[in-house]
Amino acid sequence: MLIITRQDLAELVPMRVAIALMKQVFIELSAGCVTVPLRVPIEVPEAEGTTLIMPAYVPAVSGLGLKVVSVFPRNREQGLPTIHAAVLAVDPTTGAPSALLDGTYLTALRTGAASGAATDLLARPDSRILLCIGAGAQGPTQAWAVCSVRPIERIYVYDRQPAAAASFAERFHRLAPEIQAEVIAVTDLPAAVREADVICTATTSREPVFDDADLKPGVHINAIGAFTPEMQEIPIATVQRAYVVVDHVEAALAEAGDLLKALHAGAITPEHIRVELGHVAAQQAPGRQSADQVTLFKSVGNAVQDVIVAAHAVRAAQERGRGLEVDLSR
Repeated sequence: MLIITRQDLAELVPMRVAIALMKQVFIELSAGCVTVPLRVPIEVPEAEGTTLIMPAYVPAVSGLGLKVVSVFPRNREQGLPTIHAAVLAVDPTTGAPSALLDGTYLTALRTGAASGAATDLLARPDSRILLCIGAGAQGPTQAWAVCSVRPIERIYVYDRQPAAAASFAERFHRLAPEIQAEVIAVTDLPAAVREADVICTATTSREPVFDDADLKPGVHINAIGAFTPEMQEIPIATVQRAYVVVDHVEAALAEAGDLLKALHAGAITPEHIRVELGHVAAQQAPGRQSADQVTLFKSVGNAVQDVIVAAHAVRAAQERGRGLEVDLSR
């Protein structure tokens, strides 16, 4: 079995490749050509954390496996990452474990890449200003992906923890040294929202992180942080007036607090949540329909994303002699 580290992944799966993989796998997902049970969340109340078990099978790329990911917000108090994860790849011809991959970086990479794919399909082509709300582990890869598909000149960063916002620029430029966008930590969030052409939210908030009235006409929003029914990042008014695209309708209706709270308030009907990113990527549903339209990509994350990246990484590692080979039977 191969052990594939963060550094291996960074070299084997560049962001632009990851974005292309996301478009491919979301098309497969929307076409019903994958097997992906709803993920199993395990709450750990004493630590205010959640561990998620996420299996999937993507026949088109011979991808089979599962991810175990934990989101423990209180880790910040101890100087530890909020998210820890591991991905186990399984050989679909024998059922034998084929690789264990660093899931923490893979999660950030594929989540950023999903937002990159959504931004490419939905954001205005002339988008220049990006706002990242939430400067944790997901933030820099969100920015990296958006900058990979739009000519972003300025990145505003806001976080309730000033230290996280302050360190964002260094972490971002370490990931993507080729991108020359200016990174600015901000404290006046409403002012930044009013300027932003693209907004990425990556928090564990249980209430909206901005006011709908502050949004610029034509803004595109990638909402990737609220992944349980109790969480919420996006105002109900924004959900109500936006063109909503989700990663997977079934998962969104089960887990996406941003959408479920709007449904429960009677602001929208289930018909409002019917377009998947795979439909847009396959040109089975429209993308942006006007310059002033507000577009919202709501993602709760899907194991097919992890499996397709893992399958690509394993093949690339085998071809290039990367990774550490271990024999678990010894």
